[in-house]
Amino acid sequence: MATTSAAANRDQQRIILAKPGKYLTFKLGDELYAVDILKVQEIIGMQSVIRIPKTPHYVRGMINLRDRVIPVIDLRLKFDMEHKEDTRRTCIIVLQVNVNARQVIIGAVVDEVSEVIDLSQDELQPAPSFGSALDTHMIIGIGRTKEKVIMLLDADTLLSTEEIFSLKEVARQAAAQAQD
Repeated sequence: MATTSAAANRDQQRIILAKPGKYLTFKLGDELYAVDILKVQEIIGMQSVIRIPKTPHYVRGMINLRDRVIPVIDLRLKFDMEHKEDTRRTCIIVLQVNVNARQVIIGAVVDEVSEVIDLSQDELQPAPSFGSALDTHMIIGIGRTKEKVIMLLDADTLLSTEEIFSLKEVARQAAAQAQD
């Protein structure tokens, strides 16, 4: 009984970083994830992605979206999930992320977009604690509705500051070379 009470105490001490509001839900495999809708610029169908040499395995490359070069990551690979061929439901979520007080646009490939949901404070729970062995810094909470359990992600931490700026620099150089 003491163990159960200690576990409940630890759960209460963990902070819910997610805020009530609207979230865009999407699937990676059978799992449901979500990001704050205010971070979503748009959702586009899968398109040709230009590969960028010497980038991490989860970087798909870059796209030209209305004359803006945007780096694109594959969230399946970023989360160490098995690679899956694109389907007609595969799409890119274009996100505005904050890095060092600057807004940066990135694309995130997901298996499919589900819906926009509105989560209340009662439907939010703290992110699970897995100890220090697992890197879960991008999980800001769990959304629980009657039908679903949703992993809530912090779009600003999907990539580190260094990763974002190195991708933006590589994309900038590639765009400059393409214009020459």
